[in-house]
Amino acid sequence: MPPIFLQKIRLIYLYQSVRLFFMTTLDIQIRDKEAKLDKLRKEGYMPAIFYGKKTASTSIAVIQKDFMKVWRDAGESGVVTLKDSTASVDVLIHSVDVDPRTDKPVHADFYVFEKGKKIEVSVPLDFVGVSPAVKDLGGSLVKTLHELKISADPQHIPHDIKVDISSLATFDDVIVASNIILPTGVILMENPDEVIASSAAPKADEPEEVSAPVDLSAIEVEKKGKKEEETPSETETK
Repeated sequence: MPPIFLQKIRLIYLYQSVRLFFMTTLDIQIRDKEAKLDKLRKEGYMPAIFYGKKTASTSIAVIQKDFMKVWRDAGESGVVTLKDSTASVDVLIHSVDVDPRTDKPVHADFYVFEKGKKIEVSVPLDFVGVSPAVKDLGGSLVKTLHELKISADPQHIPHDIKVDISSLATFDDVIVASNIILPTGVILMENPDEVIASSAAPKADEPEEVSAPVDLSAIEVEKKGKKEEETPSETETK
């Protein structure tokens, strides 16, 4: 029987698969390209666009708060169904422009994928577990990669991929891409030997510089010597 932790990981992947089966839906409105964006945003909408290899570029508008919820739940690897009163289309969130002042999305690109074909995406990594090298030896966790390149049917792309760091027991241990357990139907596209995480030994404290003790007698002798040197010149001026 597999370890409890692996059972939990598999349950998480099962949950993600079930969640993605019931695709997230986002209501849209076809947008006139000449429409003023400032007015659109004041009304709570956000401009967006969807396109694909076999789908013409189409300008749309979505309710910003609804998009933020979908973006949080689906991320850029979950399938989203764009729907209006006449039709629907399955897409992935391709890119999002964010206002640097408010940190809120202001525009989104949706990509219409071809059904029945695998696509390559980068899925975020979620580091879980406890590393003995960090907890017991005082080291620090080094995350080399934060996303993993995979290939899968859009409906089977996970929201994220778990990385169990409990295998980092010493400072010589590393986790590479081939160590990651992927869900069924997901193919690794990353270099199998690519290092994902490791642990670094704590830096040794640098010794403090100790100042040499001041020789007071030497200072006194120097002062006396200076006074003795001044005496002849005083004599010569007389």
